[in-house]
Amino acid sequence: MVVCGDDALSHRLAAELQDVYGERVTLVVPSARESHRPRIPPPARALGRAGALLGRMSAAMVRPSSPASEALGDGAEPPEETLRILEAAQPDDAALSEAGIADAGALALVYDDDELNIHAALRARRLNPRLRLVIRLYNRKLGQHLEELLDQAAAVAALGSEDGGDAEGVDASTTVLSDADTVAPALAGAAVAGTSKVIEADGLLLRAVERTPVPPGRPGGPGLCTLALLSASANDPADAPGSAAGDEGPVLLPDDAAAAAGAGCGTVVLETVSYRGRPVRRRWLRGRGAPLTALFSRRLRWSLAGVVGAVLALAVAASLMGEDPVHAVYLSLLDLFAINDPAINDPAPRKVLQLLSGLTGLLLLPVLVAAAFEGLGTFRSASALRRPPRGLSGHVVLLGLGKVGTRVLARLHEMGIPVVCIEGDPEARGIAMARRLRVPTVVGDVTQEGVLEAAMIDRAATLLALTSEDTTNLEAALYARSVSPRLRVTLRLFDDRFATAVYRTLRAAHPGALTRSRSVTYLAAPAFAGAMMGRQILGAIPVERRVLLIARVEARGNAALEGRTVADVLRPGRLRVLAVDTSAPDEPEPDAAGAAAAPPPAEERKPAQLVHELGDDYVLRPQDRVLLVATRQGLGDLHARNPPTAAARPSRVRQG
Repeated sequence: MVVCGDDALSHRLAAELQDVYGERVTLVVPSARESHRPRIPPPARALGRAGALLGRMSAAMVRPSSPASEALGDGAEPPEETLRILEAAQPDDAALSEAGIADAGALALVYDDDELNIHAALRARRLNPRLRLVIRLYNRKLGQHLEELLDQAAAVAALGSEDGGDAEGVDASTTVLSDADTVAPALAGAAVAGTSKVIEADGLLLRAVERTPVPPGRPGGPGLCTLALLSASANDPADAPGSAAGDEGPVLLPDDAAAAAGAGCGTVVLETVSYRGRPVRRRWLRGRGAPLTALFSRRLRWSLAGVVGAVLALAVAASLMGEDPVHAVYLSLLDLFAINDPAINDPAPRKVLQLLSGLTGLLLLPVLVAAAFEGLGTFRSASALRRPPRGLSGHVVLLGLGKVGTRVLARLHEMGIPVVCIEGDPEARGIAMARRLRVPTVVGDVTQEGVLEAAMIDRAATLLALTSEDTTNLEAALYARSVSPRLRVTLRLFDDRFATAVYRTLRAAHPGALTRSRSVTYLAAPAFAGAMMGRQILGAIPVERRVLLIARVEARGNAALEGRTVADVLRPGRLRVLAVDTSAPDEPEPDAAGAAAAPPPAEERKPAQLVHELGDDYVLRPQDRVLLVATRQGLGDLHARNPPTAAARPSRVRQG
């Protein structure tokens, strides 16, 4: 694997590939002597900037351990050195060739410059058409076009090669990812369920939760499925009698019988993440039209109702004088708008009614003027930012509408979670989205008094501090905790060691509240690493010293999936089906030209159905997409039993 980058994401990605997947990695970074390249500040500098703020909560800072020791665990042996670092100012042909791009299985371009990543991707595809590419890009539309272009270039190169037949099993796919898009599900999951270990797959949010042993006779908590039975050494050996896993290691992907037999040991279960609070009340001023309650105030509506009632009363009185009811209403309206002739020769009751109608018309004039101004003001304010409504509670306060905050806002809105945003820059990237989605937004410096109060932080459930300044995020979290001690807080911090120190200090100061402090690179690296392993890999779940892979596989052409039931696919210890995307319709009849109808677009697909919703007897159709969890060996066996043919799609998992 080759990783090219100039910030913390490249280092975190290289560590993920080396520690979790056991790959040999070449890391290409700019030289520290290059003045035009940004340098990552050391952890001590970040600690120095915000040490004063931490001192407000704790007199002494807990000394964090290194990220490598935390990843390995206490007493674990460090992995074999398989990382090579290469310094290069630019990812040009010479640097890529020296990194061994000709023999590499995958290349990740994670520079903070989109243009630099695109140029390097074009060079790499030319140097090695069989290379799997993972590109960091924020622009979604440009990323889609780039994927199609590079995939087409790889296909053309494979057809023109002398050994084109051997290229069918090679995964030369191109995957464009954005760190903001990849961390949005994790941060949204932290706002809903208090965890950042979230995997998004086919419209589902899944999280892996480690549970302690349940005492005999007490039922365990609900879960989607049991991923692993932990070994006795993972818990307290004295309190883990009769562990089904024993001391040899965890039991991965047990069947129902093995999971029931391991009731006395710790487990890793998979759960779905969903929001169960009150949904957002949406009042749109577009689409089918604005309701009356959104256009006019309550006082104005009562005024209009009073005028209408007065007109009806005058019409009834005129009809009692012998007039036809329809003619009586007509005369009342003429008198109301002062366009009727004076009733000089009419009886006295008719003269009185005409005077009352004229008086009602005078009262109607200011009401109509007020309605016009209110209606105009409502439509003008449709493009303005909303203020938090009265009575709002249990919402999420989102601090920062930059690149990451904008993606998180869109994700929370899709889940129907009430959000109040805070942004200091009126021209920030996410202000336009907040205005379009009609999300309440407070524009102001969060460090100033009254800004968090305007967002109703005392009645909120979660604070997501996602600005690009560590000190701003930390100061907002400290002040919010002083207002609401049990508030759930998730901080975006750039430095991993600083994030560990903040987490430990806040946890010690507020043991009853939930605190999460993660960097964007920490959350984004697993997604980039999974894409380097193959487009099918959606994420990895570490279980002690082993790893489980979450993958998406198409049933078409796969002999191990197509035409088989969910129960038949299950292989305890190696492979298990989690969900099936059944949104694609049944195979349509071909038209006169022999071409089948195109499948529905990806954006029209519904979320995948879980296994317990379909049943173990569901037969997998060719057009189904299967979401499964497997070990490396189980995923390899799945493709080994399905050798690549002309009709089958090439494998998305690199063997070996």
